[in-house]
Amino acid sequence: MAGKTDALADLLERDPRVWRGRRPESWRAPVIPSGHAALDAVLPGGGWPAGALTEIVAPVQGIGELRLLLPLMRRIAGDGRRLVWVAPPFEPYAPALVQAGVEIGRMLVVAVADRRRDLGWAMELLLRHPETGLVLAWPRTLPPAVWRRLQVAAAESGALGMLFSAGAACGTTAALRLNLGICEGGLELRILKARGGFGGARVRLML
Repeated sequence: MAGKTDALADLLERDPRVWRGRRPESWRAPVIPSGHAALDAVLPGGGWPAGALTEIVAPVQGIGELRLLLPLMRRIAGDGRRLVWVAPPFEPYAPALVQAGVEIGRMLVVAVADRRRDLGWAMELLLRHPETGLVLAWPRTLPPAVWRRLQVAAAESGALGMLFSAGAACGTTAALRLNLGICEGGLELRILKARGGFGGARVRLML
């Protein structure tokens, strides 16, 4: 009986096709610290998944989603990689970004003529560019095939793709999905989906 048990344990450990439930401590994919210790404590690997897509679901814009990402922006720009905003719903306020320590000389804002037709295409090109470290985008909707292409592009370059949405996504391949809500003094984040661990964890951040 012991021999069979050992053989089964060995199979479970070696075969990547076998899902072993929640084992976030075994997470080995690259991550970048979020800059928020409480958030890193609940994210698989302890940070934002690099070379992957993250979807941030917020009921309304401007509740603090960009403050959440300021440490990441500082890190990306400080490493000499480009920070790209694709079709933002508002013009980024440069003085506030400078005051927050973001090197705006590494920042690029890209407009698209037709959001439905061009946004996914622009994101894919930017994610594949070797100088890109982070792409922020505000798609209304993306077909499943576009999600898959964006994930492949991010994985090949190691860049991070952050997509902001207002609700349920269709066919999303995001490695991480977060829901943002307002709480007193900051944000409440709930993990809807996390590659390498179950969703459901909640954390409050005072931003």
